[in-house]
Amino acid sequence: MNLKTSDFDYELPEELIAQTPLERRDSSRLMTLDKYTGETGHWHFYDLPRFLRPGDCLVLNDSRVLPARLIGHRPTGGACEVLLLVDRGDNLWECLVRPGRKLHPGAQVIFGEGQLTATVEEEIEDGKRLVRFHYQGIFLEILEQLGKMPLPPYIKAELEDNERYQTVYSKVVGSAAAPTAGLHFTPELLKQVQDMGVKVCCVTLHVGLGTFRPVKAEDIQDHTMHSEFCMISQETADQINQTKREGGRVICVGTTSCRTIESFAAEDGTLTARSGWTSIFIHPGYRFKVLDALITNFHLPQSTLVMLVSALAGREHVLSAYAQAVQERYRFFSFGDAMLIADFSQQKAPI
Repeated sequence: MNLKTSDFDYELPEELIAQTPLERRDSSRLMTLDKYTGETGHWHFYDLPRFLRPGDCLVLNDSRVLPARLIGHRPTGGACEVLLLVDRGDNLWECLVRPGRKLHPGAQVIFGEGQLTATVEEEIEDGKRLVRFHYQGIFLEILEQLGKMPLPPYIKAELEDNERYQTVYSKVVGSAAAPTAGLHFTPELLKQVQDMGVKVCCVTLHVGLGTFRPVKAEDIQDHTMHSEFCMISQETADQINQTKREGGRVICVGTTSCRTIESFAAEDGTLTARSGWTSIFIHPGYRFKVLDALITNFHLPQSTLVMLVSALAGREHVLSAYAQAVQERYRFFSFGDAMLIADFSQQKAPI
């Protein structure tokens, strides 16, 4: 049976869309969902260690969000905005610009006091522009000074601290949006799980703004996924392979980590060091090659991410869990609460 995009819809009251992060990262709520039975439980994220076992492996995405939103003005004084998307090299970036009708090839933009300027060089598909930047010094340092976080369109509140839209383990700059399942971790919680014998390793997937692009196709098979750049080191590949050999569980933190390892895994589930672009679309019917369990946030109705978690736990189980989350007033989306999807049949009763 071909599934329709509308099969992944659910009712979400707008007030449940989290606008700001919680004061303590790991005080967010954690719903557990058994991927086979659909049974749920309600906890807090700091309870996560009780659901982990020695020999498990947590896979994190260490990508760091670029403060990619630049507010500037044209030489005539008109305000404009440039959002960095893809680094094409030689100070040339693929960008979204506003107002598009004013920023044609040849247009100049000034940022800050002029320490950064830009020239629009070319119009490309979907209203994007190729923009070349001019500056003295180190581009990333200038961005840290002038740029703002490119928050998702459903977050209207200003972010007071840019680091709250970064994971505590982020290090490889390149994302246009945060890998948000990791926002719940604190350094103390990571140390706690490592001290109990859980391996922790990192992949890198630079999250693109396409992650927020709605699915417009009626039949999900007709949807074309956006591409994102990802990398896996030999050290991480070896750790994951060893975990599988020794009977441990591979638990991905976030759909981005999941998409990375599933993109690069051989048919037998083994991994080697690789880098490249992925446009993998995981939806019901997909057979997971590596992943055993997933830590993830609550995703937008009719999104490819709801389809991904439905591939792991079943559409009916996921939508039932989401209905419970609405009823229990969970917080949704990027700054919202979390869900752990796993097989809990072997789980000892939590103390």
